[in-house]
Amino acid sequence: MRSGKKKIRVLIVEDSLVVRTALEYIIERHPRLAVAGSATSAEQALAMLERVAPDVISMDIRLPGMNGLEATRRIMTDHPTPIVVISSAVEDEQLNISMNALRAGALSVVEKPVGTTHEDYERIANHICTQLYIMSEVRVVRQRFHTPAMAKAVSAPLGSSGAGLGPVPGRGAGAAFQMLGLVASTGGPNALVKVLGALPAGFPLPICVVQHIGDDFVGGFALWLGGLLRLPVSLAEDGESPLPGHVYVAPAHHHLRVGAGRFHLGRDAQVSTQRPSGTVLFSSMAASYGPRAIGVLLTGMGDDGAAGLLAMRQAGAFTIAEDASTAVVYGMPAVAVHSGAVMAELPLDAIGARLLQLVDLPARAI
Repeated sequence: MRSGKKKIRVLIVEDSLVVRTALEYIIERHPRLAVAGSATSAEQALAMLERVAPDVISMDIRLPGMNGLEATRRIMTDHPTPIVVISSAVEDEQLNISMNALRAGALSVVEKPVGTTHEDYERIANHICTQLYIMSEVRVVRQRFHTPAMAKAVSAPLGSSGAGLGPVPGRGAGAAFQMLGLVASTGGPNALVKVLGALPAGFPLPICVVQHIGDDFVGGFALWLGGLLRLPVSLAEDGESPLPGHVYVAPAHHHLRVGAGRFHLGRDAQVSTQRPSGTVLFSSMAASYGPRAIGVLLTGMGDDGAAGLLAMRQAGAFTIAEDASTAVVYGMPAVAVHSGAVMAELPLDAIGARLLQLVDLPARAI
């Protein structure tokens, strides 16, 4: 942890004078943040990165010349630095670039600031500053990109992900699992693509997903995810009956529960400061499916999902957590492991293979 007296240095990358000025004002008034520099283009930001040495970068997506996605790739390849994407959720193209920036190594995406007279000004300003401060603490790693795969579905190389495979404790072949749930936060979009990208069309279980992401970006995230997988993806709807081989994403502002063969959405209190909450989803799976459920807890800050995963294990479900070796933030998985909630702790590339084994599907099914 840094000294409480040292301010977090933010590099702002934003071509709009109005938005750049708003960000500078929001950041400078925050007691723990300071503007280290401002760039009006990605090229300018890359040129000044080593000299400015920011703790975190505020990255616009639509920039003149190189866009924010390509800038994110270059920064994460050459000079890894925590990046928070500042985006409008209005246009499909911009949403797609924002989501792909998360896959390229950016840590979170937040709304652009609004005018000081807007009713949501303080909420949005506080959220921007909170994300910049929190993400500055993440130890990012150098990324390697290989080709146009950034725009395609990922097929996890199952031949290389056999680590951790072996007999399933307490399970025989073809155990009658009926529901799969995955929970993720910081670093989650990329992790979810890798895990779900390993599953074939016709996967035999319904799949529920809780991903902590800005409320305005949940719908775009579901559309983006659906464009990368062999499985259909949609936002879960209240009263809907889940179908096998379909991915259901918890909608903004709502907890997602499963029970009596249907989804139940609720706007009750936050759990672990989250709504939707992974613990709420997992707890409902424990109550409704018991040993017929599988829970997977991926990268993320805090402890959401851990208590729910413990409830699943106590109910006889099979529980998996992402290993520290691949988690962008080994927070939520660590809490689950330490509480005894986890049956298998696996690196990201091995999780899809384990899921196929659990439902008795061979790797050749992909």
